[in-house]
Amino acid sequence: MKLLMTLIILFASHGTFASSCKDDTKYPDVTTKKLETLVADRSVTIVDVNSEKSFKKNRVPGAIHYKTNKDKFAQVLPKDKNAMVIAYCGGKRCTAWKDAAYAACELGYTNVHHYSSGIKGWAKRKM
Repeated sequence: MKLLMTLIILFASHGTFASSCKDDTKYPDVTTKKLETLVADRSVTIVDVNSEKSFKKNRVPGAIHYKTNKDKFAQVLPKDKNAMVIAYCGGKRCTAWKDAAYAACELGYTNVHHYSSGIKGWAKRKM
């Protein structure tokens, strides 16, 4: 009976945790200027959620491709669950970044952010 109650509590708390990961207000936006600093300092894990073709053509330096690494996502993220993770996709209207952000959150990462300017914003900064 005690084991059953423990399992019920774990299941219930996991469901709450997972649903809180889908609260988009949980992921603060990062500016291009801030991202440039983080990239230069190599103090962030960046996750690109664009297509593989787009990723090969242009990406934020050091970014990992989400879809290529989806099955081993926990292994490519830092061991420190408080480490900053930033997810991005195409630009302001794209919502694919949520897949990586939710996945990182569900793995227990507590410092997940969104780069809403996406690869379009990153490319524009060079102009």
